[in-house]
Amino acid sequence: MTSAEPRPPDSEPIRTLLREVLTALASPSAAPLPPLSRPRLLRRLPHVVLCLIALALALAGVAEFNDTYRLGFPLGEVTGAAQGVALVLALRRPVPAWWLSLGATLLAAAGARSHMMADVPASRPDWPWSTPALVAQAIVLFLLALRLPARVAIGALSVTGLLTYVMQGLVGGQLYHSTGFLAVVVFAAAVLLGIALRGRREARTQLVEQASQTEEERARRTLLEERSRIARELHDVVAHHMSVISIQAQVAPHLVENPSDELKENLEGIRQNALEALTELRRVLGVLRSENPEDPYGLGAGTGAAPNSPQPTLDRLDALVENTRAAGLQVTTEITGEQLPLPPGVELSAYRIIQEALSNALRHAPGSVVRVELWHFPRGLQVRVINSRPERPAPPSPGAGHGLLGMRERAAMLGGTLVTSETAHGGFVVAAFLPRDGAVTGDAPSTDLSPYPSPPPSSDPSPYPSPPPSTSPSTDVDRPGRTGDESR
Repeated sequence: MTSAEPRPPDSEPIRTLLREVLTALASPSAAPLPPLSRPRLLRRLPHVVLCLIALALALAGVAEFNDTYRLGFPLGEVTGAAQGVALVLALRRPVPAWWLSLGATLLAAAGARSHMMADVPASRPDWPWSTPALVAQAIVLFLLALRLPARVAIGALSVTGLLTYVMQGLVGGQLYHSTGFLAVVVFAAAVLLGIALRGRREARTQLVEQASQTEEERARRTLLEERSRIARELHDVVAHHMSVISIQAQVAPHLVENPSDELKENLEGIRQNALEALTELRRVLGVLRSENPEDPYGLGAGTGAAPNSPQPTLDRLDALVENTRAAGLQVTTEITGEQLPLPPGVELSAYRIIQEALSNALRHAPGSVVRVELWHFPRGLQVRVINSRPERPAPPSPGAGHGLLGMRERAAMLGGTLVTSETAHGGFVVAAFLPRDGAVTGDAPSTDLSPYPSPPPSSDPSPYPSPPPSTSPSTDVDRPGRTGDESR
């Protein structure tokens, strides 16, 4: 049994690569050299410097080709000026600039060869690359490598090296100083430098894009975490109502004398549907509940220390205030208006908003005085939590910085509004209005950020006694209580 003959390597990828390189070298399209981003007054400095270098190389090229190569007018002037024109053109069109510089150099070398073969010059000229042409071509190749992919730059370098070998090795001349090898080495260094700088720029751009995407993903994940937390808490409210429906459907036949079979059947169906809904809610609860809720201040953040305990309402506000006082804050409460029954979701959201605001005061305003205000209106509930200026700098916060985001999500879920702001005395205020029916009407009370009820008292304009001057920072900027959304 004969072994299979080895298959020849597939040359299609090589042909495709060569085709792409040749197409790119034949196309004038390329991104122009951008200006500097900073400083703004020197944005066009690279372009001005290159134009001055181009002028100097053009004058040097004309002198070199006329004096050493003895090309004369107009060939010497045209080929010499072409080097400077190519350098300016490379700012916007590096590929045509490369062809122009290379063609002008080969044309000048071919014209100088005829003079070198006719009679021996007094001194050996640099051939086939003169000094101005070598410098101009190196800069053009550098700009080409800086603006085009590496394979295109390497292709241009290869074509330049090949034509240099043809001119010097195959065509040749007489009594000249060879610059072909030196020129290829300089061109290779220029191309490698351009490729390295282009790669660095692309890597930096990708890093900035990745950082931006990471920040967006972090913000999106934070929002989803807060919504999951809200859904986890509202699960208990829904489960309570479904349990009540199931019990009422079971008890209802016993409250009616001689209930009909249709009534019993309908009530049994309601009870079964409620039980099935409870079962599904328990499955969702296993996914949503957090096994290790974080509550650094003992205020019951998240699901609290007891995951199976019912969700809190405003009836537990006194216990929350007592816990906050035990943690080191002076807290007062003020309830205004007729306390009408509120839906469980509204009470839960109001409790959580107050809870998070008190936690923020503990984190960011140690030693401050806090006032919790509840204003009951026929259309909803207004909540305000105001803390005074802190007495001492705040330690590093153990929170995740999602507090205000969670408050806004809870208010928006109920169709309400939430506003946060710094006070004129260095404190912070959180004000929210939660509508009773989940929709804000046009004549609903406005969310007032003033630290007083309207009208304000005429006595002391300060909401709380200011801390002693010796314990408070001297400027508003350094006050730890002046914090924004990200730190709360």
